[in-house]
Amino acid sequence: MRDVAEILEKALALPVEARAVLVDSLLESLDAEVDEAVETEWVGEVQRRAAELDSGAVAPIPWAEVRSRLHAAVRNDD
Repeated sequence: MRDVAEILEKALALPVEARAVLVDSLLESLDAEVDEAVETEWVGEVQRRAAELDSGAVAPIPWAEVRSRLHAAVRNDD
């Protein structure tokens, strides 16, 4: 486990963009099989949501606000 802690420490020191690429690569390595039908549906969903944002049909919510709402919801479930 010491190796993992060292790798994590080094990974956290990377710039944000490099950490994002690393996370994506690690997550992708966990998906041994890709269901093409599901992948196609996800691409369609992402395109639909991007179009909604671009058209102004929906407004983005800042991450800080989402995080705050999630924390509040978790506290209310106790």
